[in-house]
Amino acid sequence: MDDSSQPACLEVIARPVASRRDIGVFIDVPWRIYVDDPMWVPPLRLERRFHFSRFNPFFKHGEWQAWIAYRNNQPVGRISAQIDQLHRQRYGPETGHFGLFECIDDLEVAAVLMRAAEEWLAARHTRHVTGPFNLSINQECGVLVDGFDTPPMVMMPHSRRWYGRLLEEQGYRPAKDLLAYWVEVDFKVPRLMSALIAKFSDQVRLRPLRRDKFSEEMEILRDIFNDAWSENWGFVPVTKAEFAELGTSLRLLVPDDCIQIAEVDGVPSAFMVALPNLNEIFAELDGSLFPFGWVKLSRIKSRGAVRTGRIPLMGVRKQFHNTPLGMALAFMVIDAPKKLARAVGVQAVELSWILEDNKPMRAILDSLGCREYKRYRIYGKTL
Repeated sequence: MDDSSQPACLEVIARPVASRRDIGVFIDVPWRIYVDDPMWVPPLRLERRFHFSRFNPFFKHGEWQAWIAYRNNQPVGRISAQIDQLHRQRYGPETGHFGLFECIDDLEVAAVLMRAAEEWLAARHTRHVTGPFNLSINQECGVLVDGFDTPPMVMMPHSRRWYGRLLEEQGYRPAKDLLAYWVEVDFKVPRLMSALIAKFSDQVRLRPLRRDKFSEEMEILRDIFNDAWSENWGFVPVTKAEFAELGTSLRLLVPDDCIQIAEVDGVPSAFMVALPNLNEIFAELDGSLFPFGWVKLSRIKSRGAVRTGRIPLMGVRKQFHNTPLGMALAFMVIDAPKKLARAVGVQAVELSWILEDNKPMRAILDSLGCREYKRYRIYGKTL
């Protein structure tokens, strides 16, 4: 029977995602939410299917449930709730998260979604909820609260302007702000940077990734990252399986010079990963690699394929934090890919994300002429 012959039902219902078909609807919700937002970049549906499948290494230490909000049998929002055992090991057994929040500008829809997530979390002994995390802090996270006039970079979220307001109307309060910085690749090297690099040039050796020892190199990067970020707000260690999954993408899409490792007296002590901004290509594909998306992606390493890039991963070992050598290491790994970026036609780079209260790193970025251009917010609530 044609649904249009039935009387309209204005009640909002949150239905749990329980089947492969439901996952497809869940993935497609953003197409409805962002239909009139020219800044939104559609994700690849194939990649999203993998992200929500049992093959995602997050599910080796986490569990989740997702819901779709319907009004008159039409999807009007979505949300997930998840428990991360690695997070609970560090921050206590009463923590949980929500994520993948998308919603029309409607208080009732937001309330139904948040209630579904909170009830699921409360049933698992959660009292302290933070989010959004998609699905963990080591993946996309935060609600965009400033910088709506530019599209998101690869592996960064986008939001409608009303998301923060809807969350706050449900009792959520700002927990932490994350910043994205923008810099042109032809930035001038400040005098302090040049002096520090020269001072430690005999002690530090900068080198690109060694592709013939790829697995070993990925473990080096993971070890530095987990050490460098271990005292940051919300830190959860990246597992070997999670970093290996990232490595698969890096191996296919990133030139070796875009991964730089700094060694101090022969010991790997800092690193940086730069990515081409695949969102420039994804914006043209509308979520599908077929029929010509594969061809466009295969050209990613050629000159002019993309004009922008992103530095999503960077770390300096904790022992060098707040030292002149640590500052020199950060300068070196940030500066290293400039020549390669120019060679392939990249004009500007986003550095993201940086905690708002990470004053040492923000001071370094300010000295390079970087500017804060996007702000994301993590919210929290006690149930």
